[in-house]
Amino acid sequence: MATAQLEVTQPPTVRLQRRSLLRDALRRFSRNRLSVAGLALVCVLLTMALFADDALVAWLLSRPPQPLIAHFPYDEIFVGPTGAFPSRDFWMGTDLNGRDLYSRIVFGARVSLSIGLLSQLIALAIGVPLGALAGWRGGKTDFAIMRFVDVMSALPTLLLAFLIMARLGAGYWNVLLAIGITSWIEICRLTRAQFLALREKEFIEAARMVGLGTPRIMRLHLLPNALAPIIVSLTLGIPRAIFAEASLSFLGVGINPPTPSWGQMLGRDGVANMTFFWQLAFFPALMIALTMLGFTLMGDGLRDALDPKMVERR
Repeated sequence: MATAQLEVTQPPTVRLQRRSLLRDALRRFSRNRLSVAGLALVCVLLTMALFADDALVAWLLSRPPQPLIAHFPYDEIFVGPTGAFPSRDFWMGTDLNGRDLYSRIVFGARVSLSIGLLSQLIALAIGVPLGALAGWRGGKTDFAIMRFVDVMSALPTLLLAFLIMARLGAGYWNVLLAIGITSWIEICRLTRAQFLALREKEFIEAARMVGLGTPRIMRLHLLPNALAPIIVSLTLGIPRAIFAEASLSFLGVGINPPTPSWGQMLGRDGVANMTFFWQLAFFPALMIALTMLGFTLMGDGLRDALDPKMVERR
């Protein structure tokens, strides 16, 4: 009598893929086409600013820098074609001093973008510690800091920056300082709100019970969980800082010539002569608009991607 043999099969091995918040955020961001387009536009602008010339190589070799993406140095004057319209030799024309407008636009990207980025880092260095202190300590500390924030909020930001520039004088570093110390209010309010919401959570209570001190709790638990909205606010603040620099340069207290910035090019020659020389205002205004569009699209995508309540469709 034949005995039936039972064949035992092993269940298939299931590999569980570890998913992190960063990976999920990158996945959500990559599926947002407008945000990816904004990131690509920002990368193009940053590349243009970084490689306008070979300044780093020239510094290492102790020689004058040579233009790379730009065609000519931004202060080189050509005799004859002053206020020329776009042509094969001068892609965006020339300004009223005979300088290549395309080269000045490319070098202006370095000034405008660096002011936008560095001023937001100054705002971050001021706003995050004040907001974290107010949100964590509460009480009189919170009251004092927030009343100071209310006073700063009552002053028009552009007017305050203009007054600072009128006192310090025009120049790159003064513009950077003026925009930085007037841009921290929103980041401070946001950080305070995040710390107020997080300090009562269970994992913070657990960290207190195991004996962690305040600096470690803030560094290891509170700040990482509050970082996502701060990053979004920082990203959206960059185009506002660029626009503030353009406004200050338009008012005549911004970047000193011949150093180019988009706001200075738009304000000094562009608007005053746009009736007859349209290119002087069109191209700087176009670059400011593209920069604001790129950072705004990227910031909106980061806000959606870093939102912990975002639920993916599977």
